[in-house]
Amino acid sequence: MKNKIYQISTAITILSVAVIFNSCKKFTEVEPVSQYTIAETFSDVSNATSALIGVYDELQGDNGYGIRISMYYPYDTDEGIVSGGIDNGRRGVGRYQLLLTNAEISNPFRQLYRGVEKANLCIDQIPLMPQYTSAIATEQAAVKRLYGEALTLRAQFLFELIRNWGDVPAPMTPAFKQTDLFPLAANRDSTYNKILADLATAKALVPWRLDAGTRNERITKGAVMALRAKIALFRGGFSLRSNGQMERGSNYLTYYQIAKQECEELMANRSQHTLNPNYENIWRNVTSFVYDPQGELIFEVGAGGGNGTSDSRMGNYDGPTVNAASRYGAGGGGIQMLPNYFYAFDSVDTRRDITVTHYQVPTVSNIKGQRRLGELNTGKYRRDWRIPLLPGTALNPGYNWCMIRFSDVLLMYAEAVNEINNGPTQLAKDAFEEVRKRAYRGNTSLIGITPSTKDSFFVAITNERFLEFGHEGIRKYDLLRWNLLGAKIAEARNKIQQIRDRVAPYTYVPQYVYIKNIGEEIVYYTTTDSVSKQPFWRPTQVPPAAAIGTAPASGAAATKWVRTDWAQNLTGNVLDVDGTGNKPLFQAMAFYFVPGKSELLPYDQATISAYQGKLKQNPGY
Repeated sequence: MKNKIYQISTAITILSVAVIFNSCKKFTEVEPVSQYTIAETFSDVSNATSALIGVYDELQGDNGYGIRISMYYPYDTDEGIVSGGIDNGRRGVGRYQLLLTNAEISNPFRQLYRGVEKANLCIDQIPLMPQYTSAIATEQAAVKRLYGEALTLRAQFLFELIRNWGDVPAPMTPAFKQTDLFPLAANRDSTYNKILADLATAKALVPWRLDAGTRNERITKGAVMALRAKIALFRGGFSLRSNGQMERGSNYLTYYQIAKQECEELMANRSQHTLNPNYENIWRNVTSFVYDPQGELIFEVGAGGGNGTSDSRMGNYDGPTVNAASRYGAGGGGIQMLPNYFYAFDSVDTRRDITVTHYQVPTVSNIKGQRRLGELNTGKYRRDWRIPLLPGTALNPGYNWCMIRFSDVLLMYAEAVNEINNGPTQLAKDAFEEVRKRAYRGNTSLIGITPSTKDSFFVAITNERFLEFGHEGIRKYDLLRWNLLGAKIAEARNKIQQIRDRVAPYTYVPQYVYIKNIGEEIVYYTTTDSVSKQPFWRPTQVPPAAAIGTAPASGAAATKWVRTDWAQNLTGNVLDVDGTGNKPLFQAMAFYFVPGKSELLPYDQATISAYQGKLKQNPGY
C-alpha cells in the first residue's frame, strides 16, 4: 500500500546495539562513523521519526501480526481451527498442546519485547528533545505526536503479552537504564492501569485521522481511543490467575465506564470514523490496497517488502485453497472454519460469504470447485481477490492486518452500557442494530427484535461479535474475558455432531448440493430450473434425472448439475491429533484444551532457564 510505514529504520537498531555494548567499550576501540548515538538519533524530528518507525516494525512480519500473532494464536475456538493434525508448531498452539520448546511461542514473545524496548527508548528520549517544548508550534506538535505514538505502541505490545501470558515482566524504561535486565513479572492489573493512563496521555498528543496529513498506517486519535476502550474491557474482564482460576476484580465496572466514554467520543466524531455501508467493500479495499474511505479500519498493521520480517502472510496462509499454477498464485487452507460457524449466520447475512469460503481453485484452469462442509476456509484476506494479482509462489501478498474497526467500537459501547446500566439503553440498542443492519443490507426487516434485558442483550452481543469479527483474531480473546472459552468449545462440538446427523435444530442442512460451473464460477441448484446462491438451507435438492451429469473434465464447461457431497464427510475421521488415529472434526478441535491451564500460553523453556527460577511458569505447565 502506498505511503506504508513498513520500511525498517536502521537507526533504532544501530542505537540499540550501541546502548547495550556501551558499558563494555574500551579506550582503544574505534567508533564507527555510521553509528548513531542517542543524542544524534533524537536530535531532530526526522531522526526521531526514523526511530519510531523502528518501533512500528515490531508489529510486522512472521513473528508479529504478519501470521503468528494474528493467525496462530487466536485458534482453536468455536469459530475455526488450524488445519491438519498435531505438531510442535502452529498445530500445537491450536490444539492447546504446547511444549516449552515450541518456537511459535518463543519467537513472537521475543519480538513483542523488542517492541517494548524500542518504544521505551523513544518514550525516554523524545521528551528530552528541545523540540518537545519548542516555540515553533508545528515542530512541537510533530514531536509530541511521536511521543503519543510510542506510548500507544508500547501499550499494544504489553496488551498482547498480557492477554497471552498473563502476568509478564513490564519494563517501563530502556534497558540501558535498568539495573536488572531480568525484571520480575508484574501484576497484570497494575500494568493495565499504567498503559490505560499512558493512552489517556497519548490521546491528547496525536491528531485525528483527517488532520494527520498523508494517509498511512500511523496511529491517530481514533486508534488510541479504540485501543483504550478495548484494553479497558480486558482490564474489567476475566483472566486466568496464578491460582488456576478465571477471575476478575470487583471494580470491573470502573473499566467498563472507561470503555463507554472512549466509544461515545469516537461515535460522536463520525466524520473521522464510521461504518463502511458495504461489508464486502471493507475487505475488497484491503485486498486492493485501498484505504477505507469511511475510516472504518481505525488501526491496522502496515505490511510490505515481500519478506518475513516486514510483510504479511494473509492470503497465502489463510483464505481458500488456491493452486500455485492458477493466475492467482498459491494460497490458503491454513485455517478451517467450522460447520457450526457457517450455520450461525442467517441465510441473508451478507457477512457469511465474505468471512467463510466454501470453494477452492484446485487447478491451472482457474475454475472454482466446491468444498465440503468440513473443509471451509476463511475469506476476508483471500488471495484471489488481490488487485493486482500476484501469480506464482510468493508467500507475502502484502495485506495489512486489521487491528480495530469501527464496528468494534459500536459493539464495545453496547456491551459496556449494558453492563453498567444493568440492561441496554436505547442508544446501546441503536449501536448494536447499526452493525446488524449493515450485515443485513437489503433485508434489514429481518434483523429480528433486539433484546431488552441485561442477560439476553449480553447473549446477543456475544453472538453479534461472533458473526462480525470472524477471522479477525478477536473471538478467542472475547471468550476469555467473558470466561466462556471452554463452554463455547464444548457447545461447538455438540453443534457439529447435530449438523452431522442433521437433527434439530439443523434438520434443514442438506447432505448434498447440486452445482455447475458457468465460466470459472460456481452456481447452485435449489429448485427445478432455478439458480441460487442459497442451497445450504434446503435438505432435499433433487434435479430431474436428465439434468444430472458427471463432473466435467478440467477446463470443460459443465452443462448439467453435479451432485456434490456437502455434509457427508462430517461422519468420517479426518484428523489425527494424538498419534492414535484419525478422529472426527468435533472431537479433534481444541483436543488438548484444559480449563485452568489452556487460557494462557506457557513461558518457553529458554526464557524460564534465563530467569534461573525467578519467573513463575503459568498454571498447569
